[in-house]
Amino acid sequence: MIRQADPFLKSAFIGLFAVVLASSGCSKKQHLAASSSGRNELRVMTYNIHHANPPSKNGYIDVAAVAKVIKEQHPDFVALQEIDVNTKRSGLNEAAQLASQTGMNFYFAKAIDYDGGLYGVAVLSKFPLLDGRTISLPTLPGTKGEPRVLAVAEARISDNKTMLFASTHLDAQKDDQNRLAQIRVIVDSLSKLNGPIIIGGDFNATPESEVVKILDQHFTRTCVTGCGNTIPQINPKKTIDFIAFRGDDKLKVTSHKVIDEQYASDHLPVVATIGF
Repeated sequence: MIRQADPFLKSAFIGLFAVVLASSGCSKKQHLAASSSGRNELRVMTYNIHHANPPSKNGYIDVAAVAKVIKEQHPDFVALQEIDVNTKRSGLNEAAQLASQTGMNFYFAKAIDYDGGLYGVAVLSKFPLLDGRTISLPTLPGTKGEPRVLAVAEARISDNKTMLFASTHLDAQKDDQNRLAQIRVIVDSLSKLNGPIIIGGDFNATPESEVVKILDQHFTRTCVTGCGNTIPQINPKKTIDFIAFRGDDKLKVTSHKVIDEQYASDHLPVVATIGF
């Protein structure tokens, strides 16, 4: 169950965040995996799921296909983008369904009201979620950009350790101006928090962009060169989906890969293992 007012976030986020809380009712078991070196590891995924609409099937919703992709990778955390909640086109709460079908807990962050329901980003966690916050990201006047958000959830990964995990989806317009404003708010807001933070998302920006350069000034991406393209799902041409972390010198990347899954979405999922 996600609590509404844990002190660690309340002081840092007050006045900045609109809270949208949800709990999945799934198992709250803790899930730590020890590597052969004796280190603990977290397996993290970021996945833009295209509202669970396979690109090859116009108008068809296949949440089970997305859940299958997730389960096959055995992640501890998943950053999800393009999530429908009770829209007419999808007809269900995709965040809750994915949590139920993967046996994980979830936090959904609304970006906009859409098609009779909600649309935004979400976090899945195999750990108990203690708190969640939604930060609204700026859209500059006159740009006609779609509102975007950052979801931040606190998970208890062991008896004496918590982890912040975030999911975001930046502006998709050709010009960088909204993305630049959005990434600055993200790094500024997260810099106010203590402790380790992992973020995953569709940044709609390539590695050489100013947007990703700003991300890199404050976070360590799980892969910097030769990482594999993530969009489109067939013959992908661009890398715009990233996982990054900050706030703990013990966090180290032990693996990073792009999953060649061409049916469920127009993006390929990214999975990284982070030791701590």
